Amino acid sequence: MSTPTAPVTLIPARHDTACPYAPPPAYTEAASTGPVTRAELPDGSPCWLVTGYQEVRTVLSDHRFSADARRPAFPFLTEGRRELVAANPSFIRLDDPEHARLRRMVTGDFLVKRVEEMRPGIQRIVDEALDRMTARGGPNGPADLVADFALPVPSLVICLLLGVPYEDREEFQANSRLMLDIEADDRVVTRAQEDLLDYLARLAELKRTEPGDDILSRLVTREDLSPREIASTGVLLLVAGHETTANMIGLSTALLLRHPEQAARLADPAAVPGAVEELLRLLTIVHTGVPRQALEDVELGGTLIRAGDGVMAMLSTANRDDELFGTEGHLGVDEVDLDREARRHMAFGFGVHQCLGQPLARAELQIALATLFRRLPGLRLAVPEEELEFRSEALIYGLRELPVAW
Repeated sequence: MSTPTAPVTLIPARHDTACPYAPPPAYTEAASTGPVTRAELPDGSPCWLVTGYQEVRTVLSDHRFSADARRPAFPFLTEGRRELVAANPSFIRLDDPEHARLRRMVTGDFLVKRVEEMRPGIQRIVDEALDRMTARGGPNGPADLVADFALPVPSLVICLLLGVPYEDREEFQANSRLMLDIEADDRVVTRAQEDLLDYLARLAELKRTEPGDDILSRLVTREDLSPREIASTGVLLLVAGHETTANMIGLSTALLLRHPEQAARLADPAAVPGAVEELLRLLTIVHTGVPRQALEDVELGGTLIRAGDGVMAMLSTANRDDELFGTEGHLGVDEVDLDREARRHMAFGFGVHQCLGQPLARAELQIALATLFRRLPGLRLAVPEEELEFRSEALIYGLRELPVAW
């Protein structure tokens, strides 16, 4: 057992790198020195950066690491974020039994069987979004694939599932972006969260008298949930339900346009599920890490993590583990290879807190990407690739816009 003396690694808010589809350089450099390294949060407080695949799995599945954001030394990128999350924690920032109690109330809506039943509806949403995009863009474009396709598809799906009027999308999308902006003023972020909480609380109250076949309508019938818990759960599902998938659609499309020989694999329906797993592995859009706090002393990767220490588990570097994903006959782990066996990736996290909506996200990505490249075989960038702007300030990495033609 050892305590390394490696140089401090500053966890960056910016993503300055030659390859915009790779993890931030500070993380990959830290990973090259070992699976666990010393790090500093932006405010100078110490924590541990966990970059190895097995070590990240341990952090996310071992009960000795807490997800409870209300703990005093829980790691946050800013003090404002600490106050924001601790005041209204969703179930992903709680430990069991609180976490399990709240999570199980919505689990049924995201089961694989339920999602499979939704596939025809998702296909209609995708087709209609493409119809609108191509009608506005004319025979050959151009269009912004983010605004016209990547964002509307998951937004409409989660609105239908949650029971949120889609016509309110401009309000909740703007507040979602602010809540995920690392560089935004803390007061602005707090106001965005409060606005979303108030909006969903009002909507939930309305559903007490005008219920529908949706998640909010079912939650308000429960006597074991407070109005604040309903609103917090709604915020989590609404924000995560459209921001993550929207950014994955945009990034995946841009990457596949760089590699048309890989994009051609989507023409084979049998290859689509595996292709999406590889894109999830390579693009892992949570670049800032998953925070945890050690509850007791733990030896991790030959390093002693003390009780109370903060830990940031890096999904993006874990998903580029050469021993696990660098199999013979395939491209290197930093390259997209849609024939790679990538199902053991951790893009959705791991353990009891892994993403509740992963069956839905997989279905949306499979349908959206396969349909996009089938219907628009001539799809191409409408600007030079170096002009694309990436959301490096966001907790969920993605593109600001993606100008395309066809």
